[in-house]
Amino acid sequence: NLLKCSALQTRIAAVRKYRENSNRKITQKLALSPTLFNLNVIPETPFLAIPKVTTSRREFLPIGWIEPPKIPSDLLFVLEGATKSIFAILTSSMHMAWLRYFGGRLGNGYRYSIGVVYNTFPIPQISEEQMIKLEEHANKVLDARLEYSDATLFDLYEPNLMPNNLRKAHIALDRAVDRVYRPRKTFDSEHDRIKHLLTLYEKSLTLE
Repeated sequence: NLLKCSALQTRIAAVRKYRENSNRKITQKLALSPTLFNLNVIPETPFLAIPKVTTSRREFLPIGWIEPPKIPSDLLFVLEGATKSIFAILTSSMHMAWLRYFGGRLGNGYRYSIGVVYNTFPIPQISEEQMIKLEEHANKVLDARLEYSDATLFDLYEPNLMPNNLRKAHIALDRAVDRVYRPRKTFDSEHDRIKHLLTLYEKSLTLE
């Protein structure tokens, strides 16, 4: 019986005391249930994990799926029910440009925000044909990652260490995402991307 374990009892008592001594009333109430986590965001199906902070050195946002029973860290945002087309858009240079422009800062890194970055990011109507293309390119990125199963996303998305086949898969994915946003003209720069995204965002406000 785990509850009879003295080491476990000591840890539970320490959690209760810590919560009782907190200045936050909500934490004090949690002292009544010291064996439970404060936040119980434990998805039952695979979920997309988005880091709350990422280094500014990275060209692409290192996001990926995590499967239960793994429990997401509080350093991750959880996106349940995400499709591969959504994954493709969120890991693209288009979305990374938006993060650089609107995201917060933490030291030399970018701070991702659901309210300011994710919820405001404009996504145009995607046709079925475009969705199939995005999913194909998403699969190529994921397949490239699998070739380095011993490496973490931290390693794979470090600019100086990023494998060439993974970079090529991302470049091809970027072209597919760009065509969703602007079918007949390529983007010349990140400034060009932001200008286009802001135009889409302004249009979305007039439709509300």
